[in-house]
Amino acid sequence: MALAAAARLITRIVDAQSARGSASVVLTGGRNGNALLAALAASPARDAVDWSRLDLWWGDERFLPEGDPERNYTQARAELLDAVPLDPARVHPMPASDGPDGSPEAAAASYAAELAKAASPQERLRVPTFDVLLLGVGPDTHVASLFPEHPGVRETELTVIGVRGAPKPPPTRVSLTLPAIRAAREVWLLAAGEDKAAAVAMALSGPGELQAPASGATGRQRTLWLLDRPAAARIPAQLYPPDVA
Repeated sequence: MALAAAARLITRIVDAQSARGSASVVLTGGRNGNALLAALAASPARDAVDWSRLDLWWGDERFLPEGDPERNYTQARAELLDAVPLDPARVHPMPASDGPDGSPEAAAASYAAELAKAASPQERLRVPTFDVLLLGVGPDTHVASLFPEHPGVRETELTVIGVRGAPKPPPTRVSLTLPAIRAAREVWLLAAGEDKAAAVAMALSGPGELQAPASGATGRQRTLWLLDRPAAARIPAQLYPPDVA
């Protein structure tokens, strides 16, 4: 899944850069997100990307000190970012807990302001129109740091929120909201492994975003699920096209 997703992402970035001069991608962490970044780093096609014309954002972050090995940004640097010639001004990590923002709410406000600064004037929501927004799907159907029945999944106005009491450690986080996620041209949901099968089946069965946040993560132009066979094993047969079932 990671190799296939990496190949697709390279093509999508190159297409966006050809059409508009630059591309904008929102990264995700976790097992599947980091596997994708490692596959990008190892791909012989990676040099087709003009890395200096790529904006990178994050869908969520653990509110931990700068350089903490559990931060998504730290892991992304180890898997890919330090190996490619990015423009540092176009890499936008979420704030760390030891920075000037003393709380996850303040960090969320700072990141929302950074997103708004990069948005075009016609964007009502004041976030950039991301070309691709990547999300890992948790075993409980969470995406970014939006968890089932948690207050953050109910947010309709803010683009970035501080998250406290998350059911998955660490409990304090910063996350894009569903409205911000839905601003992307394309949303890609990644899931690999048998432990993701129940979550994938639930999210695709349409329970609603409060019970399954992944079901509310949709793109303006396209919503793409990238799964391996174990993760897809429990999808109800009626959801497959006739030539796939």
